[in-house]
Amino acid sequence: MPSHNGMREISVSSSIQRRDLMRVGAGATLATLAQTSVRQAKAQDNKAQVLAGATGAFDDGTVRQIAKRLASAPYKGPDQSLPKAIENLNFDQYRGIAYREDRALWHSDNLAFDVEFFPRGFLYKPRIEIFEVNDGQSAAVPYSSDLFTYSDPALEVQQDLGFAGLRLRTAINTPGVMEEFCVFLGASYFRAVAKGQNYGLSARGFANGTGDPKGEEFALFRAFWLEKPQPNVKSVVIHALMDSPSVTGAFSFTIRPGDTTVFDVQSTFFPRTAIQQPGVAPLTGMFYFDANDHNHVDDWRPAAHDSEALQMWTGAGQQLFRPLRNPLDLQISAFNDVSPRGFGLMQRRRQFQDFEDLALNYEKRPSLWIEPIGDWGEGWVDLVEIPTPNEVNDNIVSFWRPKAPLAAGKEYSFTYRMYWGWDNPFPTSLARIGATRVGSVVDDKNARFFAIDFVGTPLEHLPLDTHLHLVPQASAGTIRNVVVEPNPNVKGWRTTFEFVPGDEKVAELRAVLATDSGPISEEWLYRWTP
Repeated sequence: MPSHNGMREISVSSSIQRRDLMRVGAGATLATLAQTSVRQAKAQDNKAQVLAGATGAFDDGTVRQIAKRLASAPYKGPDQSLPKAIENLNFDQYRGIAYREDRALWHSDNLAFDVEFFPRGFLYKPRIEIFEVNDGQSAAVPYSSDLFTYSDPALEVQQDLGFAGLRLRTAINTPGVMEEFCVFLGASYFRAVAKGQNYGLSARGFANGTGDPKGEEFALFRAFWLEKPQPNVKSVVIHALMDSPSVTGAFSFTIRPGDTTVFDVQSTFFPRTAIQQPGVAPLTGMFYFDANDHNHVDDWRPAAHDSEALQMWTGAGQQLFRPLRNPLDLQISAFNDVSPRGFGLMQRRRQFQDFEDLALNYEKRPSLWIEPIGDWGEGWVDLVEIPTPNEVNDNIVSFWRPKAPLAAGKEYSFTYRMYWGWDNPFPTSLARIGATRVGSVVDDKNARFFAIDFVGTPLEHLPLDTHLHLVPQASAGTIRNVVVEPNPNVKGWRTTFEFVPGDEKVAELRAVLATDSGPISEEWLYRWTP
């Protein structure tokens, strides 16, 4: 599987610039109020043009028709203007504006779900239109400032500001207790959890130019339609309109929370311009360090990450496991495939001792598996690993990249299922990688020591006389001193080897555990860099 290495360092920062809060007092001039009215009128005209057909009769094709019409016209972004009092909120001020639980949409309707909304401000300034669909009719969800409580009363603005996003709630952990399990907020980002989990990685509607030195375009979910569920129905349907200078999109999400939270996703894209680096079903998370990549991090914990590996099941049936890294330079890997069975960013470490973090609970963060529905043809599973100096930044991105660029004026549809949960949703008959550890070789500073644990039911029932061996490969450098031995502590086997890179600056390593009859494990992949 081909890969390439981009040596340009990308700086990714989510630091927040703090500004003094500015307010509009009672002494605002008539001229200021008049200018505000003009801006609001223009924004309303723009919204009316963009979202024509958003209210009234609604069916499964409504959002698709809006997206198709939008793609034929120049891009016009949503309103981002905010009153002076809230235009520069910092994190604490924004967090101090909270939705009233008793005002949630469907709160008093005795349904399995209700919906709360986020205020605009801080990093979330675009006005996102929200509609409710009931009996085939769509109507705007009305905004009012008294839907929220305010830690600082001065931040309450008597104006139709609209919303920034939404959160879904259900009784996912305790009967009768409504808890948040899914959020759509910021660009085309969304995230979810299964029962007993904490938030971790996110998904996006679309990726465009990820890892490109010229910069990435972030599309925006600018409107949502929430179908009111029937009583006793355990799923909820959300439609979303995506928009950006390069592409529009229509999404339908059928969401079923539980021990694994499942999204059935139907997406259709209408490029305004040719898109050379499209990313379908993008996943975004954080990898700071683990035992396989700890030498540049001085931290007291054994690991810190949302996800530990990219896992892939290819169309040919290969099961691949690629531990993540926090590299010193931007790294982009492309894994060629035809009609992939699935891929995902996975978190297999599930014990507190794996992280030792009482506050962040990385062991409770979801894995996210993408199952393509239908034939996605030829393309690549891309993995982008961006250097990060801390665990604040999302520095890992993975997605499906079709072989052919998306052409302007065409229509492209992708259907897939997302599994937010504790593991890959499909059982395997193969042994699995339980851990990857990398360190120095005591008597050779030019070599690296690798230890890979293989675990799983297939290894627990092997005949006592089974001969196991590791089959390692390296695209550059030399592998030596291969050892395979039982590891009763994990009811599996430990394999070790030394890797000598020589003068090489990058090498692709792979290994599989085998008997005399052939491989019995998923395939371990690894990109080595200094």
